Amino acid sequence: MILSTRFQICVSLFLMSLIAATLKRSSIQSFIYPITRPTVSRAMHIQSIPMWEGTGNNYAYLVTDDKSKEAVIIDPANPPEVLPVLKEKTDGGDIKLSKIINTHHHHDHAGGNVEILKHFKLPIIGGKDCTKVTETPSHNSTFTIGDSIKVTALHTPCHTQDSICYFVEDGSDKAVFTGDTLFIGGCGRFFEGNAKEMHTALNEVLGGLPDDTKVYPGHEYTKGNVRFAKKVLNNDAIKKLDEYSQANKETQGKFTIGDEKQHNVFMRVNDPDIQQLVGQTEPVEVMRTLREMKDRS
Repeated sequence: MILSTRFQICVSLFLMSLIAATLKRSSIQSFIYPITRPTVSRAMHIQSIPMWEGTGNNYAYLVTDDKSKEAVIIDPANPPEVLPVLKEKTDGGDIKLSKIINTHHHHDHAGGNVEILKHFKLPIIGGKDCTKVTETPSHNSTFTIGDSIKVTALHTPCHTQDSICYFVEDGSDKAVFTGDTLFIGGCGRFFEGNAKEMHTALNEVLGGLPDDTKVYPGHEYTKGNVRFAKKVLNNDAIKKLDEYSQANKETQGKFTIGDEKQHNVFMRVNDPDIQQLVGQTEPVEVMRTLREMKDRS
């Protein structure tokens, strides 16, 4: 009986030491060879190209699918400032330029097409009145850049009747290129349209995009837009935008559609404080009055 008990104890001790040794080896191996998890790399790359800084303060945008290197250039209006970037990227094998994209026909957005075409024989995607345009996508139609970037064309007539914004998606990354329809904290003048069209463009079409969509406008107008907004509302969101714009020269891609709904007075036409200020309650009339006030400011 005593022998049997001693035998059981020995077996138990042996098994415990075996388990301990196994766990020790596992711990050492886990330390030396840690468990690897797949990393998700961002495939969409957006490069801003400032143009006419100090006067028009325009932006062109180079959008690249890093996986395939396919790229498009949006609104390359000033070739002397854009071509050096394109040539460096293409000559170095960093990109394969496939399209020129225009947000609307104004010269400071589509006026560089002819010169760009001398160096890159590419199709031009844009509104029907854009210089040398080869394709005008229909509203809500889509195309792709490379392997993973989906582009949706959004017609937003008002600033011009051929205005098109481009909503791009790459997995969870979302951005919209808004030309002169939506600026950070503001909107474009109603050159070829009216308040109803701008209300639709801002508060239905663009306002219907996911709130985390980053906004890339055609101009750096934020400081001026904030000055006007502070006269109209000056809520906490506008104060934050004011602080950021004073501390930073560029604001493109730093704010989202959700942010615009908070600090852009043209996207707050249902705000009771704004309605009281302008003496209107109907959203389109609020939009019209706000734009008239901004034009006079």
